[in-house]
Amino acid sequence: MSGSTEETPALPRPDFSPPLYGRCFLALIAGAIGPLAFAPNNMWLLGFVSVMGQYMAWKNTMPRQGSIIGWFFGAGFFGVGVSWVYVSIHDYGYTSEFLAGLLTALFVAGLALFFALQGWILQRYFNRSFYLLSFAVLWVLCEWLRGWLLTGFPWLYLGYPHAHSGFSGLAPIFGVLSLSLVVAISGAGLGEMYLNYHRTRSLYSVARTYIPTSLFFLWIAASLTSSINWVTPNTDSVINVGIVQANIEQGRKFDQAFIQQNLDQYETLSAGLWRNDVVFWPETAIPYIADQAGPVLDYFSREARTGNAALVSGIFGRTEAGLHNSIISIGEGEGIYHKQKLVPFGEYVPLRALLASLLQLFDLPMSSLEKGPSGQALLTANNHTLAPFICYEVVYPDFVRRQARNADYLVTISNDTWFGASWGPLQHLEMASMRALENGRYMVRATNNGVSAIIDEKGNILSRTPQFEATILEGEIQVFEGRTPFSRWGSWPVLILCISLLILPYRCPVQLARLIAYLRQRNAS
Repeated sequence: MSGSTEETPALPRPDFSPPLYGRCFLALIAGAIGPLAFAPNNMWLLGFVSVMGQYMAWKNTMPRQGSIIGWFFGAGFFGVGVSWVYVSIHDYGYTSEFLAGLLTALFVAGLALFFALQGWILQRYFNRSFYLLSFAVLWVLCEWLRGWLLTGFPWLYLGYPHAHSGFSGLAPIFGVLSLSLVVAISGAGLGEMYLNYHRTRSLYSVARTYIPTSLFFLWIAASLTSSINWVTPNTDSVINVGIVQANIEQGRKFDQAFIQQNLDQYETLSAGLWRNDVVFWPETAIPYIADQAGPVLDYFSREARTGNAALVSGIFGRTEAGLHNSIISIGEGEGIYHKQKLVPFGEYVPLRALLASLLQLFDLPMSSLEKGPSGQALLTANNHTLAPFICYEVVYPDFVRRQARNADYLVTISNDTWFGASWGPLQHLEMASMRALENGRYMVRATNNGVSAIIDEKGNILSRTPQFEATILEGEIQVFEGRTPFSRWGSWPVLILCISLLILPYRCPVQLARLIAYLRQRNAS
């Protein structure tokens, strides 16, 4: 009727269903903004936005589409997040711009396959009622898979930006993967809420779903864990440390014409540090093989003992297996550790026999090193035990916690010169902070050109050096007693939880239906 004041109710919008190319573009953008959540940008809220965008891109797609969309997300995520690989290959691997770009692109494309696999599995087996939960736990399981498959690349886990957020208390309980789970659930929940609003155009319909309430309680529970102290300080054990950052150019580091000059620089910078309990030099600071460096080691051992100090330095070691990237403790210290987690192509060449014709492309100074054995003894320095990690090793959560179980504190030495002025060194530092937080132990970090740092048991960076400067850093580290739950159990609790959340929602209803049918049959008979 023309005079009626009755309004026509708003019709719901159709479901969010852009074409495949639109979903791929959304996934690419969502992936590209994800690394901005990590150091040095530290915009951790963008981690939620990145996951939210990928959740929307994947929703209501077929398995083949899911794998394609996932690959585009991975291309954006790793293309931005690990772009420092180009610097390592071109600037320090001495390859052409074209070849460095090609190798970097192949590396990124390979890593993106993890998200392609995740998308295919999600859409093939879990595109049903519990889609949101399946999305989140599959994300975490694929992060874990990426951390060990083909030697592993546990870089840019979603949880790393939250080493200092309100959720950080989860790390000493379940590790970085538990923080990834919170981010994945939160991003997926926000994505589902947006899709609901897009469909209904009603905030009330969004608010009355289980998602806002669930996220609220998840965030509150995660935040409450920050108030728990799992370890206690040993007030009688405070260690004075000094760190030398010599800032030696990579091209001079192994050049015979400069080795003595480099060692003189370490000696000069260390002159005022021997009053400390321990002095730390970075990775391969002594560019000799330990069993052939007797005079050099004896000299610096005497220098350290003048102040009753221990010197912990990078060096090369040798065993029956071959040559190793190692770390040694001399002076008032003892022990040598051989690196176990080697960098592919940087320290060894996978499938060397098959790639013999291409080895000249990867002719780096340390391309033929051997992996150290497992179960090596901890180093000692002035009557304290330290768990040593060399460069890349500190990015492996469970590897670090196994080494750190009986240590008074953690030490990581590195030569981040390979990363240049990229995001790589600061991402590396962020991961070292997470390891300190997970294990409830101080971390000393000594690098060639930055960032060297002292990190407390909560993952807070107490002091640090600027990059690209020859400098020293002094401070105190506190020894803590007790162990965090993560140091005892590692990532297994969160992995078991994820697998359970992935399987039980689907198996339980089936088993329950069978039980009801069986009881009815028995009752009828």
